[in-house]
Amino acid sequence: MNIFGTDGIRGKVNQWPMTVELIQKVAISAASIYFGKGGSNLNRVIIGKDTRLSGYMLEPALVAGFTSMGMDCLTLGPIPTPGVSRLTRSFRADLGVMISASHNPSEDNGIKLFGPDGLKLSDSMENKISSLIRQEIKLADPSKLGRVRRLEDAVGRYIEAVKSCIDKNQRLENLKIVVDCANGAAYKAAPQALFELGAEVVPINIDPDGFNINKDCGAVYPKNMAHAVIDNNADIGIAFDGDADRLIVSDEKGNIIDGDQLLAVLAIKLQREGELKNSTIVGTSMTNHAFDLWLNNIGINLMRTDVGDRYISEAINQFDYSLGGEPSGHILIPHLSKTGDALMNALIILCELVRENKLSSNFFKKFTPIPQTIYNIKGLDKDILDKVELKEQIHKVIQKVKEDARVIVRPSGTEKIIRIMVESNNSTLIKSTIGEFEKIFSKYYRYFHF
Repeated sequence: MNIFGTDGIRGKVNQWPMTVELIQKVAISAASIYFGKGGSNLNRVIIGKDTRLSGYMLEPALVAGFTSMGMDCLTLGPIPTPGVSRLTRSFRADLGVMISASHNPSEDNGIKLFGPDGLKLSDSMENKISSLIRQEIKLADPSKLGRVRRLEDAVGRYIEAVKSCIDKNQRLENLKIVVDCANGAAYKAAPQALFELGAEVVPINIDPDGFNINKDCGAVYPKNMAHAVIDNNADIGIAFDGDADRLIVSDEKGNIIDGDQLLAVLAIKLQREGELKNSTIVGTSMTNHAFDLWLNNIGINLMRTDVGDRYISEAINQFDYSLGGEPSGHILIPHLSKTGDALMNALIILCELVRENKLSSNFFKKFTPIPQTIYNIKGLDKDILDKVELKEQIHKVIQKVKEDARVIVRPSGTEKIIRIMVESNNSTLIKSTIGEFEKIFSKYYRYFHF
């Protein structure tokens, strides 16, 4: 059985698969594949984490598994996911591991695995690791156990790497920026990086206690950041999720700017600089249709994939594109970062804001999104969508409204949630369509959450 989802392994702590026993076996299985495969024969693994209390339980489990196989572990402490990706490459490690459940609540946790190239592992490699978990694997001889040490300046190294992605002379002195770190992995790095670039920084949600990560804050709940922008008379607000691989923004009026609108800014920049390969960017099925139309008007194509940054990454690598992302704020610029880096993306966008010298409300006004509502049904496994009767009912609703609305029904790749997206300029149709889905799912759901 494959224990990996669309973004690594994730679940409620102390319940399968997020148990110490299983995570230790994952480390042993991964080590059996990647031992000495990093091209340097250093037999080294990089391990970072976010701010969840359970990270202090899972990190030793990983260390025990890897060192029992003879791999040395370099632990980073709390650091954004892209920091693990970057340091896996720069330290020529065979493997990188991030302990995080990203935007999930604190009672969940997970692990994301990176190869020596800094990319998330492929489906085939994850399947191989899963298949080894129940097998007997020979451990290292006592004289060849791995060693462990802490990299004390990991956050500083990450900040310097991110700053190197913008012009070395770029400054942000005239910007007052609210930065919401979601009490997560960016709580040190993001305010420090912005301060070093000269911005006036208003940091919020930078006091993690092990339980408050993503709790009514960050990219998942950007309204708090938007209110802080207005209350502090700031020029712009930026919000990260728990592991800082997704970015949501607020303009000075408190309007929320999602990933599609951020992609529009980056598409213009890369097109202007001749770096937008094949005049194409990669989005997902959730990408707003108005964005698609706007891109066509400026000579850029949109390629859609399934939801999830790993699928965007696969398309980018397969077709040699240079930009991709999704409305949730995952944005990939592969020539600058091998995985989504919310802090890096924020710095690039802030530099563009300075370049255009506009109010952020005017700066982000590239296109007007078609109204979109996402309705979440919690407590249902994705297998529910395989029921023939349910599939037929969903199909009938979609066919009925297809001339005036775009509808997506899909399972979350990281939680027990069925997500229903309805996109239409007709608000009444959006409401009635969601009402029909509520009736259809009424025999299956535990409760709805809007």
